[in-house]
Amino acid sequence: MVSEWLNEILITGNIDASWQVLAQRAALADTERAKVFDITPANVSQVIQERSHLLSLVLPSFRQFCQNTLQIPPQRMLQVLWDLWLPLGIKIASSRQELGRPFIQGILGGQGTGKTTMSQILSLILQQLGYRTLSLSLDDLYKTYSDRLALTQEYPRLIWRGPPGTHDIDLGLSLLDQIRQGKNPVSVPRFDKSAYSGAGDRTTPEIVANVDIVLFEGWFVGVPPIDPAAFTNAPPPIITDDNRAFATDMNHQLSNYLPLWQHLDSLIMLYPTDYRYSLEWRKQAEKQMIAAGKSGMTDSQIEEFVNYFWISLHPELFIKPLLKSHLVDLVIEISSKHSIKAIYRNHI
Repeated sequence: MVSEWLNEILITGNIDASWQVLAQRAALADTERAKVFDITPANVSQVIQERSHLLSLVLPSFRQFCQNTLQIPPQRMLQVLWDLWLPLGIKIASSRQELGRPFIQGILGGQGTGKTTMSQILSLILQQLGYRTLSLSLDDLYKTYSDRLALTQEYPRLIWRGPPGTHDIDLGLSLLDQIRQGKNPVSVPRFDKSAYSGAGDRTTPEIVANVDIVLFEGWFVGVPPIDPAAFTNAPPPIITDDNRAFATDMNHQLSNYLPLWQHLDSLIMLYPTDYRYSLEWRKQAEKQMIAAGKSGMTDSQIEEFVNYFWISLHPELFIKPLLKSHLVDLVIEISSKHSIKAIYRNHI
């Protein structure tokens, strides 16, 4: 089994020839994944050699990240590192090289899909490949606390930050324009979620120079507006006229984000095979926080919170159609256990 050999590599640091042969067979066996990462019988030996070398370079920082940041044993994430993150990092680096200017990779994923973790590990990998990577979240583009207070006066339904309309789009456009044009250094907005008792506010910007690759992630990064007629017979929890009005308004607000999405050079979608997993994942996360002595929401509060976002941009209406859209380049399906179920180029 490849996983057994990976664990041995983690312990010993040795990558022998017999393991390489096993890895080559496994790489070709998953035909969809082989297509995504351009692996063929002719180049598989070279591909595995390059990936193995990169694995040995990344292992020390990967091990430290798992232990210190994720607080889990590295072997739990090693298979994903090998099957997805390493080849994806190589693919993004190759795209940057071909483009000849800073490359902006969009990462679309709802809560619990692992988009932030993936961005952090891709940054470690790309650093080893010689690229300066900037991780940017849609959250970093939130309007200031005072601006969002004023916004709730105009739109009382915007009781939580997050939906379309709560971000400073011009701020994002300015930053991505400057990076694309090679301006140095750039001032990257950052957001402190703990400010104002959890309401959050802008914090000190980060000054970054020589950005090669931007990993721009968020729960609706790259998502376009849809035909408003879809709200006439929308799925729950869009069930009242008030719900439909809110969903319609959020859909209208989404059109303002299109200039931002046009700056993406590629879009990866982390897709739960059932959107309702996010509710269960949130409940699990809150229970873990409470068990650790931190404050957390009750199940009913979580349901109210998650339903609010499903009303604003329902996954069945906005996310699922992207499986057959030219806007998404790569789909990574996520199972209920947070494991990778499938990786494929978009079915268009």
